[in-house]
Amino acid sequence: MSGLVEAARFNWAYQAELARTFLESRGVEAIVFDAASSLYSDGAFTGVRLMVLDEDAQAAGDLMKDYDA
Repeated sequence: MSGLVEAARFNWAYQAELARTFLESRGVEAIVFDAASSLYSDGAFTGVRLMVLDEDAQAAGDLMKDYDA
């Protein structure tokens, strides 16, 4: 069974969405987590996570090295 792993973390949802589009245009499916609620109750910023299937983690990591938003 496949799980999700974090491929990258961003400060803003639009940055994560752009990176998701980048990965998906290269054949790696991705999903954005924490876009709507990126603050804990104590106010600590958590960031917006870009998640991929664990079997795609290596490919996503290699692609993200070349990613330039």
